[in-house]
Amino acid sequence: MARRRSTTVKKQAKFGVGISVIAVSMAFLAWLGYGESKTYYHTIAELETLKGSAMNQRMRIGGTVAPGSIRHLQGRVDFVLEGEGRTLPVTYVGTDPLPDTFIDKSQALVEGHTGPEGRFVAEVVQAKCASKYEAAPGGKGGAAPGATEPRGM
Repeated sequence: MARRRSTTVKKQAKFGVGISVIAVSMAFLAWLGYGESKTYYHTIAELETLKGSAMNQRMRIGGTVAPGSIRHLQGRVDFVLEGEGRTLPVTYVGTDPLPDTFIDKSQALVEGHTGPEGRFVAEVVQAKCASKYEAAPGGKGGAAPGATEPRGM
């Protein structure tokens, strides 16, 4: 009887240790993933003030694509973002194709890290074309008058 109890306790101990190892591993992986997925948003002007480890962290930066600055090169796309009277040279090295709305004077949000010589290395580029969201020339914007009124009244 004592021998059975001893084997049962050993099995429970092994099971407990195994569960503990799995739980600690999962917690470590979650913590590691959270740390790598953190992205800080900065403006182009704020980049000059960053120092030390803040320069190496993953960040997002928004601005307007400078006219005539988009250059499609082998394995990358170079362009310049403008904002707050400053410019930022960007190299996009991501694997996804650039959005159709990524054109001169479009608003762009780049995600990545600072690279050598002040160039920003982007792994993600999001863009929207402001002209798609403006009112048509001569138009007043908004819904046409009476468009929401019921007919026949």
